[in-house]
Amino acid sequence: MGLIDGKVAIVTGAGRGIGRAVAELMAEQGACVVVNDLDETVAREAVDVIRASGGKAEVCAGSVTDAAFPARLIGTAMDAFGNFDIIVNNAGYTHDSMLHKMSDEQWYAMIDCHLTAPFRILREASKYWREWAKAESGSGRPKPRKVVNVSSTSGVAGNAGQANYAAGKMGIVGVTKSLAKEWGRLGIYVNAVAYGFVETRLTAAKDKSMKAVVDGNEVEIGIPEQLRDRAIQSIPLGRPGTPREAAGPVLFLASPLSDYVTGHTVLVTGGSYM
Repeated sequence: MGLIDGKVAIVTGAGRGIGRAVAELMAEQGACVVVNDLDETVAREAVDVIRASGGKAEVCAGSVTDAAFPARLIGTAMDAFGNFDIIVNNAGYTHDSMLHKMSDEQWYAMIDCHLTAPFRILREASKYWREWAKAESGSGRPKPRKVVNVSSTSGVAGNAGQANYAAGKMGIVGVTKSLAKEWGRLGIYVNAVAYGFVETRLTAAKDKSMKAVVDGNEVEIGIPEQLRDRAIQSIPLGRPGTPREAAGPVLFLASPLSDYVTGHTVLVTGGSYM
């Protein structure tokens, strides 16, 4: 028996890293999962792994920044499973620069991905969830539904070279708290996780060949090795987190174990920023 048996979860950016770990853990705990990623190949690989383990999953590839995408994402859940109970807004990347060198394109890329995209997805979801909750209220309390937005320690504490990313990640904390107040009476719980140093390709030692193409733009990924080593040394637990460890708090916030928790941001940092 799983913590979220019979639930339907939508996880964006779930082809790699933390998102994939979240999708796999939720499937292990009984959920049907809609796996989104910009890269359809890695999204299908994640779905194949879930299905091979006996779980249920469906692919919805595409960019979360596309204004038409939210309707397709929610539509995939409805077509495949007839319902959706959990949304994890995880998709994201970094596009770093010191402020005096930062372009408008870099600024808006981070706002679009980390703030506007989750807003649009949740607005689309509200078309279903609000009506369902109102109907359920007639015969008792609405069915619990869960949102987990992914923030970062850059969003709660700032980080040099990441004014754009920090703005998006702090912004989503504000959205989280506002929606917790708007949607609480509807049985919709809205929380966030703010990650510190977790081992993914975004936190790997930087190498000039390490680049990703996002919405047509080539973006360098990774962290300069000296900064990476310094960051790891500052973690009280003495090591980075793994994607699987990062997924655990998301499962908690998506499960009945958190049924009196809303509007909260959980720091998942190995003790940093406590």
